[in-house]
Amino acid sequence: MGNMTNLIQKIRLGTWEIYGFVETEFALDGGSMFGVIPKMMWQKLLPADDENRVPMETNLFVIKTGRENILLDTGLGDVMSEFDRKLYAPRGPSRLTQALAAIGTPAESINHVIFTHLHTDHSNGAMAGTPEQPTLRFPNAEYYVQADEWEDAMTPSERTDAVYLRPRLQLLKDSGRLHLLNGDTEIIPGIRTRKTGGHTRGHEGVEIENGGQRFAYYADIFPSRFHLKGPYVAAVDLFPLDTMKIKRVLLAELFERGTIIGFDHDVQVMFGKLVQVKKWMDVEPVEAESIPI
Repeated sequence: MGNMTNLIQKIRLGTWEIYGFVETEFALDGGSMFGVIPKMMWQKLLPADDENRVPMETNLFVIKTGRENILLDTGLGDVMSEFDRKLYAPRGPSRLTQALAAIGTPAESINHVIFTHLHTDHSNGAMAGTPEQPTLRFPNAEYYVQADEWEDAMTPSERTDAVYLRPRLQLLKDSGRLHLLNGDTEIIPGIRTRKTGGHTRGHEGVEIENGGQRFAYYADIFPSRFHLKGPYVAAVDLFPLDTMKIKRVLLAELFERGTIIGFDHDVQVMFGKLVQVKKWMDVEPVEAESIPI
């Protein structure tokens, strides 16, 4: 398992291609990522810096079907205020534009953008321009998010206010291309969303099937391979018991069906498959073609 920073990883799913790439490197407080797990345990997995922050990435995934291009989440992007930068501590520039160009899918060619949820590190890359005058980066895309997630993003609580950038998100609604979903939904044949809850009330995953093969992206239900274990739930999850419950269901399905998993924040494994190790599940990296950004 090596550094993926400047490489795009490509796998095939039947006749489709799935590309994964590191959009932004950043850091978050280790306690916020591991919740009730003591630091003496999690720091062996991800050592923290002097400010107790652990290394993170926003890993994004593009599906190319030959007819349509689908982007799963949009990362942090490059339209960040000083507050955004203090909160997420990006360790370098966004690679969103360069990576999309490298795989032949510039912003104009993205047909569908599926948001697992609307936290800044999953939605802000949909914006171009400046923090003061943002515009939409993907002019021809249809956008999808759970209706519950949209409602909570636009009317946040004191606990969630900092992670939802309402003025920018409003551009999605104003575009007339925002689709508010109510539960599990087929976006196009072979690609469906699955409402999970847990991390947020309206959090969803994306399940993809083509040619008898399966790929799943559950975003912050499994932000890294370390979060496969039931109790390893981020402190920022609004419904941690729901996260633990859906993890048990998903892990059994993923293991039984040999599904490839995409991890949104893991710094070493982007594509993996489950393996049983004693009483816990672990993950083995899936062999992928590497393409320089």
